[in-house]
Amino acid sequence: MSELAIGLSYGAATLLVMFSGMPIAFALGTVAVSFMYFFMPASSLDTVTQNVYEEMASITLLSIPLFIMKGAAIGKSRAGQDLYSAIHAWLHKVPGGLGIANVFACALFAAMAGSSPATCSAIGSAGIPEMRKRGYSPGFAAGIIAAGGTLGILLPPSIVMILYAVAAEQSLGRLFLAGIGPGLLLVALFAGYAVVRARKEYQMALKVYEEGGAKSAYLDKEHFTLAQKVEMLPRVLPFLVLLIGVMVALYGGYATPSETAGLGGLLALGLVAVVYGLWRPKDVMPILSSTLKESTMLMLIIGMSLLYSYVMSHLHISQSAAHWIVGMELSRWVLLSVILLMVVVLGFFLPPVSIILMTAPIILPPLKAAGFDLIWFGVVMTIVMEMGLIHPPVGLNIFVIKNVAPDISLKEVIWGVMPFLGLMFAAVFLLCLFPEIATGLPNLVMGVK
Repeated sequence: MSELAIGLSYGAATLLVMFSGMPIAFALGTVAVSFMYFFMPASSLDTVTQNVYEEMASITLLSIPLFIMKGAAIGKSRAGQDLYSAIHAWLHKVPGGLGIANVFACALFAAMAGSSPATCSAIGSAGIPEMRKRGYSPGFAAGIIAAGGTLGILLPPSIVMILYAVAAEQSLGRLFLAGIGPGLLLVALFAGYAVVRARKEYQMALKVYEEGGAKSAYLDKEHFTLAQKVEMLPRVLPFLVLLIGVMVALYGGYATPSETAGLGGLLALGLVAVVYGLWRPKDVMPILSSTLKESTMLMLIIGMSLLYSYVMSHLHISQSAAHWIVGMELSRWVLLSVILLMVVVLGFFLPPVSIILMTAPIILPPLKAAGFDLIWFGVVMTIVMEMGLIHPPVGLNIFVIKNVAPDISLKEVIWGVMPFLGLMFAAVFLLCLFPEIATGLPNLVMGVK
């Protein structure tokens, strides 16, 4: 068979197996092993485990279970609710302050936990009922949390960026730094929209009340004394110190990414033990169990994705596809648009982990040949994959929100996230116009490449 026929068969087989409902890791592994059997030397099957081990034998990947443990420790405690409550107390006088508090809480929790679903669950379980209680529309409340949760794969430490660093052979430190500027940009856009939308809903509620209708909770005024505000800080500050400490250890040159992940995990366990009293075996076991389950699932997906990419490379599918893309002689921006559109479509069906490891061998060579900075592209691609977490049909965060707030209909959740999808698209556009938003900080801290 020709390389074209093999490539088309490989893609068709992948889609067929995935649509059968088989778990992603097993689907990718099945396709890879099947094509090894039919199109590669028989001896290659004897080296499947060796190939998977060699592909995964990266010290950078070692940090993933440790970052997961750090996120699990924080996620299993009341840190998310306390963080949200403290920010809300200090921002309640700002128009739309409750919405802004949820955005900020999502950003800070995402930076500590590194997980989008965990952020949605931890902040949403406290934030959505509070927003609903104070008159926020269901879709608006759900949209803020779903969109804020996506920051978990952009702000460091990000597991998605760890995998991109491995796949693209780029500096993880630069990638982490490059995610901070765009992350803050998205926080500002989300918070700005929260202010505008909250003011609009407030005016609508006021108009209804003035016309003799029911008084909305939007019109009730809250008050927190200085003592109440200060009282909320002691439980939040240790976790902010943890976040800052991890970043200082990593970028100050005191520890490697893997050592930083281990340090963060141990400190997180220590903090939840001291602050929340979670030190007994029955308290620690759910944290370790969650870490083991999530790490095993993720590492299995990574291993099978890497095997899938290895087979694709051995059969010259990825090289041929890359050459074909280059041979189309598209302008660099059309090329970028086509690739990002492909990532959006893949986001309908696949998690970011699989998208990165499956597409990297195909899309990165043409992008590098077109003169794009692969650190910058990693950030742009991450934001596009963030969009996949909140757009239908299978946006993961949508279903996490539906689980946290079952009384909000799926239709309301979907319409609630649509404005935030537009804001993410605007962030990608701004990054194309001003790439320094992503590249400026790593160049400043680590020098120009």
